[in-house]
Amino acid sequence: MTLSIPSFSLASIGPWITLAVTAILILMADALSPRGERKAAPVLALIGLAVAGFQSYSLWGKNGVDFARMVYVDNFCLFFYLVFIIGTALTVLISLQYLKDYGKNLAEYYALLLFATVGMMIMAAGAHLIMIFLGLEVMSIAVYVLAGLFREDARSNEAALKYLILGGFASAFLLFGMAMLYGAAGGTLYLNDLPARLAGDNLFKPLTLMAIALLLVGFGFKVASVPFHMWTPDVYEGAPTSVTAFMAVGVKAAAFSAFARVFFLAFPAMLPDWNMVIWVLAVATMTLGNITAIAQTNIKRMLAYSSIAHAGYLLVAILSANQLGAVSLMYYLLAYTLMNLGAFGVVILIGRKKDSYLSIYDYSGLGAQHPALAAAMALFMFALAGIPPTAGFVGKFYIFSAAVQAGYIWLAIIGVMNSLISVYYYLRITVLMYMKPAEADLGAVSFAPAVTATLLITAAGVLLIGLFPGFIYNLAISSVKIFPGI
Repeated sequence: MTLSIPSFSLASIGPWITLAVTAILILMADALSPRGERKAAPVLALIGLAVAGFQSYSLWGKNGVDFARMVYVDNFCLFFYLVFIIGTALTVLISLQYLKDYGKNLAEYYALLLFATVGMMIMAAGAHLIMIFLGLEVMSIAVYVLAGLFREDARSNEAALKYLILGGFASAFLLFGMAMLYGAAGGTLYLNDLPARLAGDNLFKPLTLMAIALLLVGFGFKVASVPFHMWTPDVYEGAPTSVTAFMAVGVKAAAFSAFARVFFLAFPAMLPDWNMVIWVLAVATMTLGNITAIAQTNIKRMLAYSSIAHAGYLLVAILSANQLGAVSLMYYLLAYTLMNLGAFGVVILIGRKKDSYLSIYDYSGLGAQHPALAAAMALFMFALAGIPPTAGFVGKFYIFSAAVQAGYIWLAIIGVMNSLISVYYYLRITVLMYMKPAEADLGAVSFAPAVTATLLITAAGVLLIGLFPGFIYNLAISSVKIFPGI
């Protein structure tokens, strides 16, 4: 018996290796450094992310599989690599002052961010459903720990416990769906093989439909779609604000990257069987998210329900299942990363030590007290509401255009109506900042260089890709050519 080892190239997973090694180096440096000296951890994290970004850029244009067909190397996963890297780097920047104020300048925090990013990359590049599940677990376990970072805070403990328990159930549903799909497909979970194995009215179609339903439950939990959204407001409110920002953008982008790849590659022929389910989920998600956000007075809970609503818009892009739908999904996730991290950066600066100012009414009079912060927050609220010329407007325009192109005209109309509803609670923040007298004396705000840089980068990004979307659009177009029929 001869043992053959398949050929592989470590360069295909270079960004994963870089981030994992950097995370280990951070832990080792922390263990060997004098007590209390942890300044190297965020610097190492940013260097690792920069190197991983360069490696992702150098792989651009390659198209194929590696590691015994378990990993894709294509522009689709590389685009998401860059989204994850941008999101994680900005999270590191907004975390520096925040953790210092809490007295929680922990090196393992930055290591966990990098490990979670590795999990996200595995999800985006998984060519086999077990690889996607592995990436999901690597990401989730790191985020569970991050959510409970403040062990002496009851809200942080509650957030971590809720996310862990409900996340475990969602993972079980996902794994059970994969097991059913394995049986229905005759013993394979390779995404490239599934369309041919599942084609036609075969004997196992009921089993396949059950598998799709269970996969929808698993992915639905991670993207926070209704009715699998129950964890989102409590976890977002209880987790440290910097972790909430990371979850809102990174976890959502990773889940949607895997969601899109699985459904666009494995089940395109079964679109008539699952399109109505996602239609209902999209409408329910965007409607419940927007309507419930109106009643929120805690800024983190409001942004949590806003995140649910945005998941509904992104489900519209999945449902469209055309080229513009896939492009709009990618563009919108990048835009959402920038505008949401910018908004959370302002929340961190306003909240100060121990998150003292989290009520939306604490923002009253902010325009007079801190004009620059108010202007930045107004810009991010306009972007989230989809007001031109921001990236949020362009993203929603692409999504609803894709829905119309696919024949879902009523869904596009419902989406536009939901966007109009969202304008109320986003502009309410702006009205409080500029048209109401101050209810809380915020005093002097410490503009830490890292957070200031984050606000400048995100504000510039939201405006630039809103005014000049062509560059990102073309990148996305070149990334979705891997999907047959799109």
